[in-house]
Amino acid sequence: MAFFSSCEKEYALYGDVSAPAALTAPENNFFVKIEPAGTGMLEVTWETAKATDGGLVLYEVLFDKQDGDFSTPVYTVLSDNKGASAKLTLDHKILNKIANAAGIQSLATGDVKWTVVATKGANVAKADASRVLKLERPLGFAEIPAELYLVGSATEAGEDVAKAIPLKKKEDGVFELYTSLKAGSYRLLTSKGADAKKYYIENDIIKEGEAVVAVDGSATARRLTFDFNSATYQVVTIEKIELFMAAYNTSIGVLTYTGNSTWTGESIPVEFFPFSWGRDERYKFKLITSEGSEFMGSENANNGSPVGAPASYFFLHPVSDSQWDYTYKFNPAADLKNVKAEIFLNPTASYAHKITVL
Repeated sequence: MAFFSSCEKEYALYGDVSAPAALTAPENNFFVKIEPAGTGMLEVTWETAKATDGGLVLYEVLFDKQDGDFSTPVYTVLSDNKGASAKLTLDHKILNKIANAAGIQSLATGDVKWTVVATKGANVAKADASRVLKLERPLGFAEIPAELYLVGSATEAGEDVAKAIPLKKKEDGVFELYTSLKAGSYRLLTSKGADAKKYYIENDIIKEGEAVVAVDGSATARRLTFDFNSATYQVVTIEKIELFMAAYNTSIGVLTYTGNSTWTGESIPVEFFPFSWGRDERYKFKLITSEGSEFMGSENANNGSPVGAPASYFFLHPVSDSQWDYTYKFNPAADLKNVKAEIFLNPTASYAHKITVL
C-alpha cells in the first residue's frame, strides 16, 4: 500500500473511517530484549476502526523516534492479513531493523514510539494515542548482506575487486569460505560495485568501515565463517584432509590444498577390506583442523554403488565420526588400484568430491 504523505494534516482526513479508538498491547514502555537470532515474536494490537459504509478497513503501524511526531516515521508496516487485522505480529529481526532505523546502536537500549493509521480508500485516520517500546539491540547487524566477497593482498584474489572471491551463504547472515590466506590484509565487500558496503574485524567483532584485517604468516588453507546476526567470525586452519576408509577405521591417503577451494590427493592406493561376506569399499573424508578433527561425507547414512549415480551422490556434507555411516562406496574398479581423490569446496557450487581410478 502506497504510504500517504509526510504532511501531518493528511493524517487528520477522517472521511468515512474512524480512528482506532485505543491501543491495547503491549503496554506503554514495554521492554523487549531483541534476540540475536531474531526468532522471538511481539504482538501489537489495537481496537478496530469503523467505516461508515461497513466496508473493509486497512491498518498500518507507524514507528518513530522518541521525539518524532509520525509525520516522517522511521518505519511503517501493514498489519497482519495484508493490513486487514487489528493486530501486527513482529519478529525480532524486524524489531532490530526498527531499532536501527530509530538510531539505536548495537548493544544499546532506546525508545521507539508506535501508533496506528486506519484507511478506507483515500481516507485516513490516525489514532490519537501512541505508545513507547523500549528496545535493547543485540550485537549484530539489522541489515544483513545478501552477498559477501573477500578481497585483499592476503587473499587468492589479490587487490583486484573485479576478482573478489564470493563466500557461500550458509543461511541468512552466515557466510563461509574455504580458501588460503597469506601475509597481507583483506576486507569484506557486499558486492564488486563501487557502492559496496565494506566490513572488517576488530576485537573479534565484525564492523562496517574502511579498515582492513591484517594477516601474518605463510599461505595456509583456512575455513572462514562470518555471522552477521551476531557480528562474530571464526577462522579455522585446515591442516590436511584425509581419505578415510571405514572398514580399516583409518585414513589411507592425504589430500593437500591446491588453491581455488580445492584439495587433491594423487595416486592413493586402495584395497577393499576382505570380510567373509565380501570386500568392503566404504569411505568418507576426515578434516584435520586447528580445532580438532571433523568428517565430511554423504547425506545418506547408507549408499549403493557410485556407478551410474547422479552428481548429487558425490556431494559433501558435514557428518558424524561414525565409522560406518554417511560413507560412499568406491567404484569396484578401484580395488587394488591407485586413485586420485579431489575435494571441491567452491563457494559458488555444491560441495563435492571426485574419485578417479588410475
